Amino acid sequence: MSVAEDERAALCDLFDELGPDQPTLCGGWQTRDLAAHLVVREHRPDAAPGILLSAFAGHTKRVQDSYARRPWAELVNLVRGGPPVWWPTRIPAVDRLVNTVELFVHHEDARRGQEGWQPRDPDAKRDAALWTGLTRVGKMTLRRSPVGLILRRPVSAHAPLGDSAGDSAGDSVVIKRGPDTVTVTGEPGELLLFAFGRDAALVEFDGDQPAVAAVRGLDRGM
Repeated sequence: MSVAEDERAALCDLFDELGPDQPTLCGGWQTRDLAAHLVVREHRPDAAPGILLSAFAGHTKRVQDSYARRPWAELVNLVRGGPPVWWPTRIPAVDRLVNTVELFVHHEDARRGQEGWQPRDPDAKRDAALWTGLTRVGKMTLRRSPVGLILRRPVSAHAPLGDSAGDSAGDSVVIKRGPDTVTVTGEPGELLLFAFGRDAALVEFDGDQPAVAAVRGLDRGM
């Protein structure tokens, strides 16, 4: 199975365990709201634009709330089953491109919304896929940085050096070139959560204090 498929299955198993009324890291959403969001983005092309575009957000919220009111088992099964056969992410390559990051982040939103959470153990296949996703989306979600910004993966057996080109150096990716550069270090999943605005991410900052404060205070998101 792909990382996207693994994350979908694990998230749905966690939904079954938690039930519909548990907190998540998604600003005010309970698990039922998170599950409904995932259904909307894969089943309702009329409502999906409002996930990113504020002009359509009202309609999206109404549709999402209607799904959130469904019986919990039905809602989780809709997430578990994935999109209809005509949806683009039914194509495995598209699923990997679109859903690896999305499902990992939302799986962690549910995991880390609970007390006593712990980071998952490293996994070579998952971490490689997340690092690829990070280099793609980090420049979008962190584009507002007023200072130079580098994301760095700790040097370890999980992070071979010298195997990428361009702005990447195997163990790091340059998000933005500029003055007072800050380096944010963490495992790929932790850096990805940071890039998507989650504060429950285990990362370390290296740089001058004012620059670090500016990076910490970024509006991190799409």
